[in-house]
Amino acid sequence: MLLDPTVFKAYDVRGLYPGEINERLAEQIGRAFVAHLNARRIVVSRDMRLSSPALARAFTTGARMQGADVADIGLMGTDQMYFAVARGDYDGGAQITASHNPGRYNGVKLVGRQALPLSGDSGISDIRDMLLADAVPPAAEHLGVYEELDVFRDYIDQVLTFVDNTTIKPYSLVLDAGCGIAGQVAPALFDRLPCRTTRLCFDLDGTFPTHEANPLIEDNRRDLIEAVLATPTDAGIAWDGDADRCFFVDGEGEFVAGDFITALLAESFLRKAPGASIIYDVRASRAVRDTVVAHGGRALMNRVGHAFFKKRMRDERAIFGGEVTGHYYFRDYYYADNGFIPALLILELMSVRAQSLSELLAPYRDRYFISGEINTPLTDQGLVNEKLRLLAKRYSDAHVYQMDGVSVEYPSWHFNVRPSNTEPLLRLNLEGSTEEEMESRREEVLGLIRA
Repeated sequence: MLLDPTVFKAYDVRGLYPGEINERLAEQIGRAFVAHLNARRIVVSRDMRLSSPALARAFTTGARMQGADVADIGLMGTDQMYFAVARGDYDGGAQITASHNPGRYNGVKLVGRQALPLSGDSGISDIRDMLLADAVPPAAEHLGVYEELDVFRDYIDQVLTFVDNTTIKPYSLVLDAGCGIAGQVAPALFDRLPCRTTRLCFDLDGTFPTHEANPLIEDNRRDLIEAVLATPTDAGIAWDGDADRCFFVDGEGEFVAGDFITALLAESFLRKAPGASIIYDVRASRAVRDTVVAHGGRALMNRVGHAFFKKRMRDERAIFGGEVTGHYYFRDYYYADNGFIPALLILELMSVRAQSLSELLAPYRDRYFISGEINTPLTDQGLVNEKLRLLAKRYSDAHVYQMDGVSVEYPSWHFNVRPSNTEPLLRLNLEGSTEEEMESRREEVLGLIRA
């Protein structure tokens, strides 16, 4: 079988359909996945992309050929697959999805027991190498058993346990599902809340006719922001394609950085569990650390990536973890990420504090000035490494550490520059104590990267 090894990424398998990802490859990944885990029982689910049903069938066929019983939970989001695997004590699970990528892409996210993710460092590379070496063990003597499993109602009930929905006020919200899985999940949740909702792109459509389901891109937020500004609205919420991440705009239509949402969610948990540990990523605003400390918690910085977060959270028994890209992790959700729990918790916090989202954010916006992530393509990996060494040397009078790329900390400003996992690219996140400082330091560091 011809195989493009570049489809095996740091956190999943992903590529163009059918040129890079197709049914033949999906079947072989299903076989290799079962062999790698020595799995006997797995869960399979899929998103709404046009190619997902065929890829899910092929993956299921491969898994059954290798002797694993397959519980098919159908058209579901990634965090529902996590739920099914962990709650049912399955050996692993697979979600057919390309997450936030355009409709011509597809792929698969893979987890082991208790929804622990497979990654490029652990599992995905092993499956890739097994396929490249044509070393998948022979098929089992008997096909594994296939069954369909409905976990949707139990999943909704589990998510709702994170808040006291009787305290949530009747807010006016705009919800944008991006034609992704959130269009199936959000109604089941928000119909049980007193909120009034305007719902955009709730028809599941893997061609994404309105805009791509990637709210991190400004153009994809335009419809949401216009709807928020059109009528008095308390907040807007959007999800990515497989609905394991959520994003917010406030009542004035301003996008909310994931750092600030992490800080607010940390406060929410520390109000209920004083002294708890909170994990945050190396790129994050100091707003996260300062909020955790102010509320009596234990703030723990971590390298980027869900595999690293989920391991650290288990090691520390952390109650919550947040990444600036909208992935939020919860101890009481099997240490997995979820795209709907954050929305409920933010609404609960707004209600408890009797403040709008804008009012909750005002202290952060007045004090912390962040650049957002700025990407710089470079010609090759050697130049990436050279630039990282240059930055560490140039700012050697600061506190410099290399947990994930190069991080530099001064009293009034700091930054992290880290390489992409998949291409010669550097990603800069920088924060200053004033907007002017942030802008001048941002240009200074970018000048060194791009020189």
